[in-house]
Amino acid sequence: MTGNLKGMAEDLYLGIKDLPIVSPHGHCDPSWFAQDAAFPNPAELLVVPDHYVFRMLYSQGVPLEQLGVGPAGRDADPRQVFRTFAAHWVLFLGTPSRIWISYVLRETLGISQDLSPDTADAIYDQIADRLVQPAFRPRALFQRFGIEVLATTDSVLDDLAHHKAIRDSGWSGRVVPTFRPDGVLDGADPDFVQNLTALGAMTGCDVGSFSGYIEALRQRRATFIELGCTATDHGIEKVQTEWLDDPYPIYQRLRQGAGSAEDARRFYGHMLIEMAQMSVEDGLTMQIHAGSRRNTNRAVMQGFGRDKGADIPIAMDWVHGLDALLNRVGNSPKLRIILFTLDEGTYARELAPMAGHWPCLRIGPPWWFHDSPAGIARYFDQVVETAGYFNLAGFNDDTRAFLSIPARHDMWRRGVALHLSQQIERGYFGMVDAKRLAQLLTTDLARQVYGLEL
Repeated sequence: MTGNLKGMAEDLYLGIKDLPIVSPHGHCDPSWFAQDAAFPNPAELLVVPDHYVFRMLYSQGVPLEQLGVGPAGRDADPRQVFRTFAAHWVLFLGTPSRIWISYVLRETLGISQDLSPDTADAIYDQIADRLVQPAFRPRALFQRFGIEVLATTDSVLDDLAHHKAIRDSGWSGRVVPTFRPDGVLDGADPDFVQNLTALGAMTGCDVGSFSGYIEALRQRRATFIELGCTATDHGIEKVQTEWLDDPYPIYQRLRQGAGSAEDARRFYGHMLIEMAQMSVEDGLTMQIHAGSRRNTNRAVMQGFGRDKGADIPIAMDWVHGLDALLNRVGNSPKLRIILFTLDEGTYARELAPMAGHWPCLRIGPPWWFHDSPAGIARYFDQVVETAGYFNLAGFNDDTRAFLSIPARHDMWRRGVALHLSQQIERGYFGMVDAKRLAQLLTTDLARQVYGLEL
């Protein structure tokens, strides 16, 4: 990097580094902020819930139960879990996890020692000492991090009791739910029939009829909205939308546990369109996360459960997959759909041209495996020329690890500053426009696209 480029990047970064954190999509637990209890121990904080961490260690032969993961790891000694993590810290060189965790240790927890097998116990004790202090409770950290708003992701069947408790507590922190209905949309879910029964009981609607099922979903969306929800979230392996003139027969087969895999695929494709139509009505921004084959390691799935690091990206076809949805509601100015992909080949080939045309579409930031310095650079290089900046969705951290939120946003802000300084050096625009775009990409787009303006 030339001295001039480095100087421009530094100037741009300093202009955005201390802006508020807008976290419009993630998986933090709302109970943390409802109860404001101390986090339990360093292992539970940094290792056990972080699939980025334990998948890397598992790839090098470390058994998951030694990391406190799953039922088999329930009795693992947290200090020993942390020692195991520290003993393998070298494995994370070159990964964003190394950057995030180093930031958390240094900036958030105030640990000056380098993590190593020799320092594991001392660092464990320092972190444990921090965690019992009031300044390291969830609400205090929320304020220290400068979080303007944080969205959780909540099942359609969640009673939202923690969100209600946050609202009723009088605390000033803004924590809002996100509507995740996959459990009652995806007929391939092994709990689909049971979930439908729970949906009917929760809403008082007759889910034996398709119209009653639709009304139950509308009711749940309204309840989420009352508690500040501004978005839905849909996670699907492949997007294949299809409008069914009469969805009732397929719905009945699935409701009775007699539907085929093809029935489930077609029904989910129809329901994504139904969800988009509801978003036109109630204003919820729609998020679609697609392109991951889940739980590919069957032995791990059987022994430890879902979401244990064996989810692998697959190829996507967004153009054909979204055709039915877009040609039904895609021209509506009232609809916003954010698309997230793990198939980077679709950024320039499909997503950027699509977002550069369809009024409803925005491109989500680099997701999951690509939320990294190199992934951020590739993202901008592939989408901006065709979609521009204003058809992007800003940044979200999409994390379950609360303490990593500032680290992830800092990585994005550094990536934004570097990208914009390169654009200036290429002569595409000047510093005035770059500063405007820096704030847009850091906070303003996320506020706008998710409807989170104060």
